Amino acid sequence: METKKNIKTEKKKAPNTRYLRDKDREKVKGVFNYYENKDGVLRFAFRKYEGDPIEQYELKDGQVYTLPLGVAKHLNTSGAYRTHEYAIGEDGKPKQKIGTPARRYGFQSLEFTKFDDTEEGEKIITVENI
Repeated sequence: METKKNIKTEKKKAPNTRYLRDKDREKVKGVFNYYENKDGVLRFAFRKYEGDPIEQYELKDGQVYTLPLGVAKHLNTSGAYRTHEYAIGEDGKPKQKIGTPARRYGFQSLEFTKFDDTEEGEKIITVENI
């Protein structure tokens, strides 16, 4: 006798993209910092949601701008890379690889809105045993 099982597929609830799009379009005032190139200019194109127009941005280090929240978040999450170095053990051999983030640029809000997942001044360091 063959039995068939009913398999329920649970669908994940899709995020409310209209709400997220509206939230990311709210304006935030802040200072653009270009840590990698003082007094430099960063030019980039940005589009987060399908159907939105591609917008061009040109930001100069140290200047105050009013930007959409989505662009401000992008500036704080995309402009970093990891630098690695080895810690030497007592036997003179490398024991751990330590990765620290180096920020290229960022956007510091002048308002009291928290739009970044990391606290100001928080440094994330990764350590790998070899």
